[in-house]
Amino acid sequence: MPRKTLNAGAVVALAAFTLAGCGNAETSQTDTVTPSPAAAAAPNMVTFTATEFAFQGPDTIPAGLTMFHLNTNGQELHHVQLVKLEEGKTYADLEAAVKAGGPPPEWAVPYGGVNPPAPGGMAVATQTMEPGNYAVVCMVEGPDKVPHIAKGMMKPLTVTPVANANMTEPTADVTMTLSDYTFAFSKPLTAGRQMIKVENVATQPHEVVLIQLEPGKTLEDMGKWVQDFKGPPPGKPLGGIPAFMPGKNTYFEVNLTPGTYGLICFVPDAKDHKPHHQHGMAQQLTIS
Repeated sequence: MPRKTLNAGAVVALAAFTLAGCGNAETSQTDTVTPSPAAAAAPNMVTFTATEFAFQGPDTIPAGLTMFHLNTNGQELHHVQLVKLEEGKTYADLEAAVKAGGPPPEWAVPYGGVNPPAPGGMAVATQTMEPGNYAVVCMVEGPDKVPHIAKGMMKPLTVTPVANANMTEPTADVTMTLSDYTFAFSKPLTAGRQMIKVENVATQPHEVVLIQLEPGKTLEDMGKWVQDFKGPPPGKPLGGIPAFMPGKNTYFEVNLTPGTYGLICFVPDAKDHKPHHQHGMAQQLTIS
């Protein structure tokens, strides 16, 4: 799962109904139905399917709160890394930059997405999307240490303006805060389904890869395995959020069972280019 990283409906109103009784000269009564809570606005639904080495999915989506589904039909790990193209840049400009090699351009901004599930699985993440030009890329490397983007695993994505687009973020059960170089939680993760809000308060991009470790295995075992990909993996990925810039929030939903899990950030550091887990941004959790 190591990778290189590019630098850098409407709200439903309350429903209230008041029923007035038709009184006579002797009696009169009024019954009031308690208003129901406001329902959460539904996000746009977008699905990408990843294989070796291509994405199938839309070229255009509307702006607003968006739930991204990533289906992986290949044998290797893949993720959806969203990249926002700023300064009026286009997908053709990004293609040229990738072909030229060298440092990623500053105008290609990591914007979140969906981190890998296990091959054949699905992962989901939710975030607000602003209008503009984007790219969907896979920065994951396989045993050959070549990022999949270098094998052509990228596609354009245009986010179109929508009048009154829903930009309201969902309600989270737990908040995970990414900093340089730690994961922190508003409260402990527990077994069961929960929506996790991921916020980046650091000075550079970060990500979270969620891994369910095999019994008896540790994050140290996972760190060794990703160096050479030899033998069976000591855990399986369950999604998460790829690299995104400070000041932005993203969300992903998990359904945890009792066991041991790991959180890892593989993003290269802005100063020494070492993956952040080498700076200590890796954390092991036990869910009971």
